[in-house]
Amino acid sequence: MPLQFDIRAIIRKAAPKAKVPSFVVRYLEHITHVKQMNAFLRKYPDKRNYEFIRLVLSEELHCTATISGTENIPTDGRPVIFVSNHPLGGLDGMIIAELIHSSRAESHRTLRVIVNDLLMHMEPLAELWAPVSKLGRFTKEQAAEQQQMWESETDVLTFPAGACSRLQRINHKWQIQDLEWQKNFVQRAKEYRRDVVPIYFEGRNSRFFYALAYIRKLLKIKLNIEMLYLVDEMYGAYGKHFRVHVLPPIPYSTFDASRSPKEWANYVKSIVYETNHTSC
Repeated sequence: MPLQFDIRAIIRKAAPKAKVPSFVVRYLEHITHVKQMNAFLRKYPDKRNYEFIRLVLSEELHCTATISGTENIPTDGRPVIFVSNHPLGGLDGMIIAELIHSSRAESHRTLRVIVNDLLMHMEPLAELWAPVSKLGRFTKEQAAEQQQMWESETDVLTFPAGACSRLQRINHKWQIQDLEWQKNFVQRAKEYRRDVVPIYFEGRNSRFFYALAYIRKLLKIKLNIEMLYLVDEMYGAYGKHFRVHVLPPIPYSTFDASRSPKEWANYVKSIVYETNHTSC
């Protein structure tokens, strides 16, 4: 039986005790484009990993992307940590992963992408994903898998903000930028002696998405409602072209005791966003 997305099954797994009305399920199916995604899966039932991503970009979304700074992508040596801003909330991860893979197709290096565990429902990409729980639950199996990943020769791509970019008032100006970057990647870089390769991804979601996120924050609603619209935002990227900039690696030895891990994380974030001014 071909793989299909089932919103009811996803809800049951995420919140087993929740009773969700049928009209809510139907609305979720609408904004998550379940019919379109299932039609795509029926058309390409055996595609996986990078081949699946290329088909999503070319056949389903008609998106294109270019990359600069490929000389900064390692093809040998120790495994690294790629860190990127997160403007789109899913599509950017697929694009960056595919561009990195394509740029070093002959090197046989592997890459895992740390993602929201809800994305594990996208089974054709499950081998590329390394889940982090957004629901407060992290199994022993997931923890062991993460540990094995960090100890391996696999490169890791992570989005330190942990969520996609939001509209924020920064230096008296409204800007679309990541929330605060978490320190985890700095700690992992030091612990496993992995250099950090910063990436800047040019892109943005719709005005509706940012307005919804801003209103939710004003109303002090903790539930990340706008996350429900990320698939809709992905389909809204139909026909767009994206640019990805890979910056020079930062040696793990840079992250010394002169700053806290949190301060180092913000330092790397500032480097990434400085690229925004030089690349536009």
